[in-house]
Amino acid sequence: MGCTTSSKVNTEMNKTERGKKGKHRHRLDVKTHQKVKHRTETGKRDDSPQHHRQIDQKVKHSTETGKCDDSPELQGQIAMKAAILIQKWYRQSIARLEARRQCTWNIFQTIEYAGEQDQLKLYNFFNGILMQIEHDSEAKKQIVMLLSAKREAAIYDTTTEEEARLHSMTNPNEITIDPSYKGPRLTFPLTLAHVKTLIKAFKMKQQLHVKYLLELLHATRKMMKTRGNINYASTSIAKQITVCGDLHGKLDDLYMIFHKNGLPSVENPYIFNGDFVDRGPMSIEICVILFSCCLTMPNEVYLNRGNHEDHVMNLRYGFVKEIMRKYKEHSVTVARMFEELFSWLPLATVIDDQVLVVHGGVSDQVDLEVLAKLDRHKYVSVIKPPFSNDLPGLDGAHYKLKDLEEWRQVQDILWSDPRPIKGSCLNKYRGGGSYFGPDVTERFLERNNLTQLIRSHECKIDGYEYTHNDKVLTIFSASNYYDFGSNKGAYVKLQGQNLKHHIVQYIATTNSAQRKLTFTQRVSVLEASALHDLRAKIVAMESDLIKEFEKYDCDNKGTVSLSDWCTVMGNVVSIDIPWHLLQPKLVKVDPAGHIQWRSTFENMRILHRYNEQNEPSLTEMLYRHKDNLETIFRIFDTDNSGFITIKEFEDACSLLMSQSNMDINVDMNQFADIARSMDFNKDGQIDFNEFLEAFRIVDLEGRDPESHKHHHGDDMSEIRITEHDDGKPKHSKGRKTP
Repeated sequence: MGCTTSSKVNTEMNKTERGKKGKHRHRLDVKTHQKVKHRTETGKRDDSPQHHRQIDQKVKHSTETGKCDDSPELQGQIAMKAAILIQKWYRQSIARLEARRQCTWNIFQTIEYAGEQDQLKLYNFFNGILMQIEHDSEAKKQIVMLLSAKREAAIYDTTTEEEARLHSMTNPNEITIDPSYKGPRLTFPLTLAHVKTLIKAFKMKQQLHVKYLLELLHATRKMMKTRGNINYASTSIAKQITVCGDLHGKLDDLYMIFHKNGLPSVENPYIFNGDFVDRGPMSIEICVILFSCCLTMPNEVYLNRGNHEDHVMNLRYGFVKEIMRKYKEHSVTVARMFEELFSWLPLATVIDDQVLVVHGGVSDQVDLEVLAKLDRHKYVSVIKPPFSNDLPGLDGAHYKLKDLEEWRQVQDILWSDPRPIKGSCLNKYRGGGSYFGPDVTERFLERNNLTQLIRSHECKIDGYEYTHNDKVLTIFSASNYYDFGSNKGAYVKLQGQNLKHHIVQYIATTNSAQRKLTFTQRVSVLEASALHDLRAKIVAMESDLIKEFEKYDCDNKGTVSLSDWCTVMGNVVSIDIPWHLLQPKLVKVDPAGHIQWRSTFENMRILHRYNEQNEPSLTEMLYRHKDNLETIFRIFDTDNSGFITIKEFEDACSLLMSQSNMDINVDMNQFADIARSMDFNKDGQIDFNEFLEAFRIVDLEGRDPESHKHHHGDDMSEIRITEHDDGKPKHSKGRKTP
């Protein structure tokens, strides 16, 4: 009974004490609120190390004793420290994601530039053949004949026989329109209504009839021939002008630009800075819309030539394949007209005598006066020097040297890239053009009384980039260039008397699911795509990698250090990326921490549907150089039918062997066996597109799913690894014109 009474008394006392503490806590809350209000108003907070140590000690004491100090000041400080820790974690997480995205970006860009290097090396090889007096094989003789046929004289006068011959080859009047045709129709001269009709039709997936396309190309070529090598644009009426960069066949980006910025008009002029075609699947539609705008508003729409407005580039990067797919029996005629028209596109545009717009850049050799006077039509392809007949005496030598100097300047403005290092040098990273530093930019602008250079040519993560003390602006308008989420697209509006910049960024996609992806999800998708491409490149270099790893694996244990693995991968694959960060995704490690280098490619195999024996050395050689092989095939395929003879196939493989200099033993009869296995109709001709698409990678670990595809482009405009089913190949094929 006494214990019970005592307990009640204690309970009453505790209630009294809690009531007093509650009042005291309320007073503390008021004081704390006043302190917080004072700190908020004055912006002052006790961030001294001593103060933070006191808070840490109180938190530690509370944790150890199990007694919580619930004073508002301490709780506020704990909340603040928690917020800081969360913020720190978030920033570190974002930094890691950004590092992954940058690494992914480097993979995509390096592989892209390596392809351009290979393209130029291949044509340097062809040029070497052309310089030989004697040719040691029939294949080389045929290459000489085919390439020489491309080197035609400039068509400068509309009354010449060459002009008449071109018109007879590409005469749209000889083509009739089937009554069932439901697509857009054109009548010349074009109006803005025609432009809107074309845009609407292309959104509905309709195709322009070849007759109207040829009429459009002829009309545009005729207009371009009246323009100089350098356009001169003025903002005196509109008080503004919009500059767009590379579009690369991505029609959704052009639609996005017009949606945000409006169609071209007197009040809304545009400059499109080259690279309208290749890589993406809608290059023809982009050209049709831009050419129609140019014809409708010749003083408000300016087109510059890019390095992909080039027949040789179009052979490799998809535009010729797109023409073949969409216009089939008329593909030779359409390709010839595009080739002619591209060579007439102006090389640069000057805005208000202040800003120069070119596709690539400049070098210490570029002279605007020389560019303004040269015959730009000679450069159907800028990759190789123009052909000129040898003239006797000193005059002939001077003429040839002059040709080479002009060609170098044209290549520089279409292919060059800026860099932070002073000076100018050959751009070995791409294989063409020059690198130019801030001093080169400064001298060039000062010499020509200009204030700024706007260029394109390089994909940028944000769609644009300022360099050289803001004297150079790179603008790139193709969003999702490498894959979805890889980059934004952008255009720049130059406004007012001082041509002040207003840059607009965007990401164009019609896929609603992609728009809902978080930043982390976009990075993961992009990284998977880049690793797919990287593994493809690694497995294509397997023979070289094995030889190099064996030099480091002296004990033949199948292991090397992480440092040695990174060194070998960087040297052989030739991609400058942080290999040590990618190691967990590419290779296995033993319990001792050593790299099991054979696991880099041991579970991956390159197979070819029509190489029954799948001889590794042969398949690897063909796969590694299949882009070059495709270029050779397309040179042989003079009628754009997609078919070549078995003999041409063997000659192309023989040329590839000569050009690649791979140290492998291949029996030439193996090429003949592959060709005969693809000659389904036994007519001596094969579908080389079927051959190129028959490569597949077998990954026993399932790291690269069969369904993986790049978001940009389609299978007709991209060279990439895809796994095919084992179903029967298509047996229907057209006949090649003798």
